[in-house]
Amino acid sequence: MKELKICWWARQDLNLGPTDYESAALTAELRAPRTSQDTTRERLNAAIRLFATTCADLLLELTTVSAHTNGHRYKKGIACAMDDKVMTRGRPTKMTQRAKTDELIAHALDAFQIELPSWGFANTGTRFGKFLQPAAASTIEEKFSDAGEVHRLTGVCPTIALHVLWDLPEGATGVANIKALAEKFRVRPGSINPNVFQDQLYKYGSVGSPVPVARTAAMAHLLESADLAKKLGSRDVSLWFADGSNYPGTANIRQRRKWFEESLAALHERLAPDQRMLVEYKPFEPAFYHTDIADWGMALLLAKKAGPKAKVLVDTGHHYQGQNIEQIVAWLLGDDLLGGFHFNDRRYADDDLTLGSIDPYQIFRIFHEIFYFAWETGKRADVAYMIDQSHNLKGKIEAMIQTVTTAQELYAKAAIVDHEKLAACQAKCALVDAEVCLKEAFSTDVRPAIREWARSHGLPEDPLDAFRKSGYLERITEVRSKRNAASVSSYA
Repeated sequence: MKELKICWWARQDLNLGPTDYESAALTAELRAPRTSQDTTRERLNAAIRLFATTCADLLLELTTVSAHTNGHRYKKGIACAMDDKVMTRGRPTKMTQRAKTDELIAHALDAFQIELPSWGFANTGTRFGKFLQPAAASTIEEKFSDAGEVHRLTGVCPTIALHVLWDLPEGATGVANIKALAEKFRVRPGSINPNVFQDQLYKYGSVGSPVPVARTAAMAHLLESADLAKKLGSRDVSLWFADGSNYPGTANIRQRRKWFEESLAALHERLAPDQRMLVEYKPFEPAFYHTDIADWGMALLLAKKAGPKAKVLVDTGHHYQGQNIEQIVAWLLGDDLLGGFHFNDRRYADDDLTLGSIDPYQIFRIFHEIFYFAWETGKRADVAYMIDQSHNLKGKIEAMIQTVTTAQELYAKAAIVDHEKLAACQAKCALVDAEVCLKEAFSTDVRPAIREWARSHGLPEDPLDAFRKSGYLERITEVRSKRNAASVSSYA
């Protein structure tokens, strides 16, 4: 009787159908004991019993199967690949759509990183008051510790953004301590954020102020921040200016623009060759009549004027109601001027709510434009993803973990959009089909694939649950609670 070599592939995943098994998804390989007297069905039953008793993936190779099976698949749940065209060294080369989707997600997550903000772990509030939490961080070491815990559980947050005034008030003398903390908690210093809005000197603006001493002080602080970034090995200097005015006729808008152009050019000159400066914009608050960098167009013009190391930073909360942020992203990508994001969500203005809590579809669409750009151009956009949120009511660390896992889900959904199909639909104006192409990806449950990715990297499948069971919150609460109860100091 003619003998054929056949591989039986199985994977423990209740979301897959009986024939949706592929070698790419396997994480373990087992061989079932067999003898020459075993029948095909007996060997299959042995494989099923093995599969039922293990939590790993299963490969069962059968080397002597009678030709009368004729290559048919069994209906009980394990797929058979017999065609020579799909066999390569005993393994299938054709993948199911589900396996392809899982592979796309895994590759996307391998490349995804998102930066944590130091101030997101501290006590924060609104203009009406600060809301204290017993476990909030109040020292730079505590901020590093909390960031390290989030990274330990999620695996995608290797850097922490620092605010110079809040985290490095002593300037260059604090660099050694930051480096020691980075080594201790295994998170590196990330973007460096100058602070030219909190000091009383900046009442009428910083580099755009009509007061010469304010402009001088702001410029000195920007240059110091660039130098600190060099010493810390940080690439990005992230710039947000509160400059503006509250009443018509009180500011020379064109002159202030010139001061901004001069200051940003000087900062650009100070940067190392591998550094960048990210220019952020905001339409209003704290200024309510005019803001010197009010939208992405103003930020773009200032960045281009400053030089090639200047890019635009998009804060998702810094837009007017209903503004199409993904269109802004697409335009900036086209001009190679998208430098990064400050992620948060909002209902009305710059609410700093957790990412995806209000409009997750918007964040998905933003990620989609970035993936679509890469597919069209063949190059990956150099974009820094950062969180910028104030967790006034939610627990600081839990809110951060929730944000990171939400970002992973939305990024994974955007990674599986069928770009070829979408481009074809757009070209022939198939409007419904094009929209459905996006919505199908957005509606896909990517959580099983993310859990598998986490397992393969030695990470907890549910970071939030792992955090709650770790005891970390209880330990830091015991240490920090009395000090926080008495604290009414700076914003972060």
